[in-house]
Amino acid sequence: MKLMGLDVGSRTVGVAVSDALGWTAQGVEIIPIDEDQEVFGLDRVAELVKAHEVDGFVVGLPKNMNNTLGPRVAASQRYGQMLTDRFHLPVDYEDERLTTVEAERMLVEQADTSRRKRKRVIDKLAAGLILQNYLDRKGKLTREK
Repeated sequence: MKLMGLDVGSRTVGVAVSDALGWTAQGVEIIPIDEDQEVFGLDRVAELVKAHEVDGFVVGLPKNMNNTLGPRVAASQRYGQMLTDRFHLPVDYEDERLTTVEAERMLVEQADTSRRKRKRVIDKLAAGLILQNYLDRKGKLTREK
């Protein structure tokens, strides 16, 4: 089952996909969106769903550090509902706390990437971390049964 991970922001959506076995996640691209203009990039998502033969979605859920729901949670859930309505595929949510911070740290430490270059890839890497966390958690639950 191939999954697509999405890091939904107000201006971009980072996209990652899993391998067919659901073991690893790989960042794919960043889709520009504009919530104010109600441009959500769903046509591009559709192209990626088809190209990668996606069977479901994992959307990052931006919780606060104290585990309460953050201000962007409603926007992420609305995006998830748009995915359900358009694609009729399952949508699950994954806690995305610190994924963007972790992605930035990885880019600085491992690649010594400039701030401008980081901005161009950070959401794609965060989407990969969201999806990988989900895959790892699901794999652990399966192994524990």
